[in-house]
Amino acid sequence: MNLRMVGFSFRTTPIEIREKLAFGPESLRIALERANSELLCETVLLSTCNRVEFYLAGEDVPLPGPKEIAGFLGRIHSVNPVDLENHIYFYDGHAAVRHLFRVTGSLDSMVLGEGQIAAQAKQALESAREGGCVGPMLNALFQHARVVARRIRTETGIAQGHVSVSSLAVDFVREVFDHFADKTVAVIGAGKMGELTLKHLAELKPKRILVTNRSPEKARAIAAGCGGQAVPFEQLDDLLVRSDIVLSTTGANEPIVDQARWQRVRSQRRKGTMVVIDIAVPRDFEPSLHDGETMCLYNIDDLQKVREARIAERRRHIGAAESLVENEVAAFGADWSRRRNGPVIARLTRDFEAKRKVVVEQLMQKIAGRVASEDRATIEGAFRLLQNQFLHGPISALAEETSRPATGQHTLLDALRKLFRIHD
Repeated sequence: MNLRMVGFSFRTTPIEIREKLAFGPESLRIALERANSELLCETVLLSTCNRVEFYLAGEDVPLPGPKEIAGFLGRIHSVNPVDLENHIYFYDGHAAVRHLFRVTGSLDSMVLGEGQIAAQAKQALESAREGGCVGPMLNALFQHARVVARRIRTETGIAQGHVSVSSLAVDFVREVFDHFADKTVAVIGAGKMGELTLKHLAELKPKRILVTNRSPEKARAIAAGCGGQAVPFEQLDDLLVRSDIVLSTTGANEPIVDQARWQRVRSQRRKGTMVVIDIAVPRDFEPSLHDGETMCLYNIDDLQKVREARIAERRRHIGAAESLVENEVAAFGADWSRRRNGPVIARLTRDFEAKRKVVVEQLMQKIAGRVASEDRATIEGAFRLLQNQFLHGPISALAEETSRPATGQHTLLDALRKLFRIHD
């Protein structure tokens, strides 16, 4: 199996370098165009925030190694290839298959069990197809990787439970409320994490979303993005009176809602429990406000504790997922070898068949009239049996080699092609 993976990931490469190697849509298109003329093999380029990996394949062609890929990236991104060589890793043959299956199955992800990487691998294949960089091996490999990722997610518990802060916030809200059509969600502040969390909260389809920020322009922009209503920051008390769910993520140096403010707000509220997700650091709400009745207050540490517990639960399923990967690596290797060996076996069989028929026909002409028709059938059967016995050895040896990783550039298949003068 002439296959190689060469890459960089968060496990080997600091973010300062990964940032320089990252590909956007346009730079990816250019890289794939240049791969066709410079790398001279099938190429799929998987680029995410946590990894940049080249998957390389081809029949009877030398594949680029780590230094060649470092040089290629150096030319694409204008970085010194020498600075990359200490961070690069690579796998060949079955090891490269195993690595891709572990990557798409999220076993090699920063967050165990995350599902985004499988979609990113699918997009990487589609981009490489559009760039004309994909041949039969990488097409088959990445299609099989999708099957593996799906099996890992559905047959093991490795993806159970949300683990992102934004998704966990929604889980906390669901513990208090079972419906949201009559609820008001309020957002105080909202940095990048706050906007992502708000997106998840908006999927609950609440009655209304209110947004306040010290910057009126920022409040209006966030409100426009989620179909909400901007509220002046000076009207924070009124916003809290009207709200059922509050997401707070300001950059204040001290709590913006203390006991005095909460007592003032609570005296005006006619609603039941308020759920507050305070993901600001420092915290926006005084911790003592949580009473489990009028206010359920969760901070970033609460979310992190649940996240760690869920990741620990996911780790219990690593063994089952790894076993599944190993089985699928063997299955892909066998399937690919059958595809690759099939034409050679068919050609070998046809050649032997043609030679057998010639020999048998010549023999029958020599003994014509001296043997009965049933004896002719016996003789022909004997020659056919001899042919099958001759072919059994090479075909069985190919099957046995299929189950083992290749140990060198030249394989038994190459030897058979040469010995029996089989040319594609």
